[in-house]
Amino acid sequence: MQEIILIKLGEMVLKGLNRRAFEDVLIKNIKYRLRGLGKFTIKIAQSTIYVIPQSEDTDLDDVCERISEVFGIVTFSRACVCDKTLDDILAKAPLYCKEYLEDAETFKVESKRSDKRFPYKSPEISAQVGGKLLSTCPHLKVDVKNPEVTVTVEVRDFGAYIRCATIRGQGGMPVGTSGLATVLISGGIDSPVAAYMMAKRGLKLNAVHFESPPYTSERARLKVEKLLKEVSRFAGSIEMHTVPLTKVQETMRDRCPEELFTILLRRVMMKIATRVAEQTKSGALITGESLGQVASQTMYALNCTNVAAGKIVFRPLIGMDKQEIINISRRIGTFETSIEPYEDCCTIFTPKHPRTKPILHFVEQAEREAELDELIEEAIRNTTVKTIDF
Repeated sequence: MQEIILIKLGEMVLKGLNRRAFEDVLIKNIKYRLRGLGKFTIKIAQSTIYVIPQSEDTDLDDVCERISEVFGIVTFSRACVCDKTLDDILAKAPLYCKEYLEDAETFKVESKRSDKRFPYKSPEISAQVGGKLLSTCPHLKVDVKNPEVTVTVEVRDFGAYIRCATIRGQGGMPVGTSGLATVLISGGIDSPVAAYMMAKRGLKLNAVHFESPPYTSERARLKVEKLLKEVSRFAGSIEMHTVPLTKVQETMRDRCPEELFTILLRRVMMKIATRVAEQTKSGALITGESLGQVASQTMYALNCTNVAAGKIVFRPLIGMDKQEIINISRRIGTFETSIEPYEDCCTIFTPKHPRTKPILHFVEQAEREAELDELIEEAIRNTTVKTIDF
């Protein structure tokens, strides 16, 4: 029996005349994620994408795992391909469904006849298939309200299909349909989650990471690369820009009021990230900030930070508490890497009593007196770039 993947689209079905453009990007992303697993025919009809392996040796478990990480897919299923005849459906249903039904006690059959030329109506198909399954699996009982297994028969333009399990996808929008954004990525828990959440809204990502050797180690940078690799399973390839901040931070330590050091550092990072965004034609910045979580994330501090940014700043975690963020990081697989003991440059020269209600006028004055502009330009010139992929 031939087995394929049927993919149901997410919210893009609500799009108007440009819906096809969203579908094309999704198909492109699926092809990209399936590279290395074999050859596939991928086509779309009636809001369903068909992924058809060209070899019987294709590992559909691997295919399903990859598809489960593609944004824009609400659900998908493995399905048995049948001729568009009731006889073939009845012949293949017991064979294909056996694995799903042998440990179940209850089931039901649902049928969807989108090809109205098929001579049997949906209730008739369900009754015939249900009777066949009961005759071959006598331990089963029908439960139309709360079955352990739902067997679905779809009669479509291209053929008939039997499926027994529906797998939830990531939802969201296909990566690349909302533009390009630059995420400020650290080695912590929050920023990889923020990157994931904005990729889910269709943004293609690049990243800016700040390092301060010898205060930060190569292992800290490798940790961030590992985090981006984990995020790239969902977001596709990510261009990582690594910016050296040692001279900037040492100068700030020597010239700036200690209580303003944290907010001044965030402003420098925003300025540099804006420059990277401009160079890469990125339309927005993304941070992992959550209101009130630390001193640099109070409403007053965020206001000072926003003024330094030359782009709109997306903060998808702004209303979340730490446990909510941790739960997402565990689900997407970044948590264990995030808690590895290699710290980033944000922890260097941390003031004992950071100002939680900084006043913009005094922050800008301290910034001017520190004369950081030339050092910022030097840091930008010394930025290195590396492409990270899953």
